[in-house]
Amino acid sequence: MSDTASDCGDCTEPRTAVTEPEVEALVRGICFKTGPPRTLGVEVEWLVHELRLPQLPVTPERLEAAYSALRTVPLRSALTVEPGGQLELSSSPAASLMECIGSVSEDLDTVRAVLRRDGLGLVGIGHDPWHPPRRFLHEPRYDAMERCLDRTGPAGRRMMCTSASVQVCLDAGHEEPGPLGLGRRWWLAHQLGAVLVAAFANSPLVGRGPTGWRSTRQLIWMEIGAGRAGGPRLDAAPRDAWTDLVLDAPVMCIRRDSGPWDVPERLTFREWIRSGSPRPPTREDLDYHVSTLFPPVRPRGHLELRMIDAQPGDDGWIVPLAVTTALFDDPEAAETAYRAVKPLAERAQGLPAPHNPLWIDAARHGLSDPELQEASLVCFAAALEALPRLGATAGVMDAVRAFFDRYVVRGRCPADDLLDRVRGTDSRPHGKDIRT
Repeated sequence: MSDTASDCGDCTEPRTAVTEPEVEALVRGICFKTGPPRTLGVEVEWLVHELRLPQLPVTPERLEAAYSALRTVPLRSALTVEPGGQLELSSSPAASLMECIGSVSEDLDTVRAVLRRDGLGLVGIGHDPWHPPRRFLHEPRYDAMERCLDRTGPAGRRMMCTSASVQVCLDAGHEEPGPLGLGRRWWLAHQLGAVLVAAFANSPLVGRGPTGWRSTRQLIWMEIGAGRAGGPRLDAAPRDAWTDLVLDAPVMCIRRDSGPWDVPERLTFREWIRSGSPRPPTREDLDYHVSTLFPPVRPRGHLELRMIDAQPGDDGWIVPLAVTTALFDDPEAAETAYRAVKPLAERAQGLPAPHNPLWIDAARHGLSDPELQEASLVCFAAALEALPRLGATAGVMDAVRAFFDRYVVRGRCPADDLLDRVRGTDSRPHGKDIRT
């Protein structure tokens, strides 16, 4: 949500109109940068609430004061603010799992200390269970986004203002075939993605009541629609499929130097290039257009996995980061994960994620779905075997094993704990530091 207009690369010629062949070449060359997997990153989003009682609303003035204070402290991660006032930390590319965990953990300690002075804290839930959507940021980008998304219903405002996630960023992989090749990793991200949705679902409530979905956040993304939040087809090469999606996706808005931005209806980027109206699109417009697409797996040079709900506890985000990294970057674990999720592909019926039966079942049922639980059991076991090879500490291993025992083995996910609390049974354990 806090993406800048440079998501597709540096805007070296922002005022030069682009042709269709130029756009195809730019998307193919910039959005997929192949090579041996060497770096990773994570983006953690948080709801910001009253420390003493999260159910109480926080005024915009208090949020602005807190963020002003945060901008004065040094952080290694990039700190941004989402439209509803959610806080996001985006790590720098890290050379190892523990480097990534260490740097973000230190930054989170700093952020929490600053917020605590203002009586505020961070809450890890995929969707705010207490408060309705309320815009904190009022900028032309978000004004236009709201107008555009309102055309498909209320889901867009909820996505903008009341959702939070853990996004894992991984290298695209080798150009050549194999467990660490681009083609395999692209396919795996879209199939394993359903398992990650189910295992880490943590947003079953809206207005303090159950929605019937373990991941209401994922439901919201589905309701926004395939044109804006859907993935590409998987029966084509990754570059071909993504290039077609970018060109045929609707333009969210046409920016102006001053005043409100235009919000066209049913204008794809391909049509904009061909018509040149109301003005020809530029390289800068392409970069911005890519930043307004929200598929569950987004190529940005690397692969950005966007399907995981924000997790409970101060350090809950570390578990999906560690598990996902192990299943993609360790060749043996990647091969095991591929075999484990391959039978699930039939349930997708050849439809792009997340608008297919597999992803819908994952968001609705979590790991109470027997096939998703079976795949999760295999994948988590493979991740636990791989993590020592990736240099994971005993604390990280213990956290993944605890999650495996508490949730995966029992066919549960964090959302089930929230539902237990609504029903009068709080089964959550006390959290602990898992960095050491």
